[in-house]
Amino acid sequence: MPPTHSPTVRLRRLARELRRVRENSGLSPEAAATRLGWSRSKVSRIETGRTRATPADVASICDLYGIGSEARAGLIQLAKEGRQRGWWTAYADVFTGSYVGLEDEAALIRQWEVQLVPGLLQTEDYARAVIAAGRPGEPDPDDVHRRVMARMARRTLLSRPTAPALFAVLDEGIIRRPIGGPAVMRYQLEALLTAARRPNVTIRILPYSAGAHAGLEGAFTVLSFAEEEDPDVAYVEGTAGDVYVESTDHVDRYRSAFGRICDAALSEEESLKLISEARDNFSHD
Repeated sequence: MPPTHSPTVRLRRLARELRRVRENSGLSPEAAATRLGWSRSKVSRIETGRTRATPADVASICDLYGIGSEARAGLIQLAKEGRQRGWWTAYADVFTGSYVGLEDEAALIRQWEVQLVPGLLQTEDYARAVIAAGRPGEPDPDDVHRRVMARMARRTLLSRPTAPALFAVLDEGIIRRPIGGPAVMRYQLEALLTAARRPNVTIRILPYSAGAHAGLEGAFTVLSFAEEEDPDVAYVEGTAGDVYVESTDHVDRYRSAFGRICDAALSEEESLKLISEARDNFSHD
């Protein structure tokens, strides 16, 4: 079973706390780096979570800023937890960013998709068709299989005792596009109907008839966490790279856009009816 906490989220929290205590001390990053005997870039990398601070690094920082023993112990513990390995590190060649670690800790996942069934809801055959289509040239069967298995491992998130709530809004084109052939699509749509029966999963469809809407600029995900000190993160995946949005104003925009997309989407009941009709339109051939 995966750990009950995510090293990625702990690293993010530690980075935020170390930046806060430096700012409270009145020291600039340059002054802190000088007193610690570090480079300016090391301080920056630690405070933005791009580098994992070691417990020794955190102890040095606490000495510099005069952090009390209780707060010091908490920060050092965060550094230790941030260095633990999450389940996804077994697929480090597949999961190259920090998204899976953040997803692993989320209490609520709000997802708007325009092209594909979300990864957490994909069947094995559908995932294989998607992954093979996205590989350049002639796909390596072993590479495709490993990526599919990684996606299936990730999918178990929704069935854990502490599973997050998933609220997914899908463009109607997703349930019409015959990825993998009719039989694969029929089974995938049946899997969506089954997933929607879970108490922690909500699936709604944005119909073609909605016309122009708040999600036209592309898919995105907003991750929310159980602990208040961990603010929401918006995530946008693209060919040119992944973008993580953490500033309050920008995340608010994505939350607002998601709300407006929901306003334009079909109700849950209407959505499941449309998925069922789309499933029946795919033959068994």
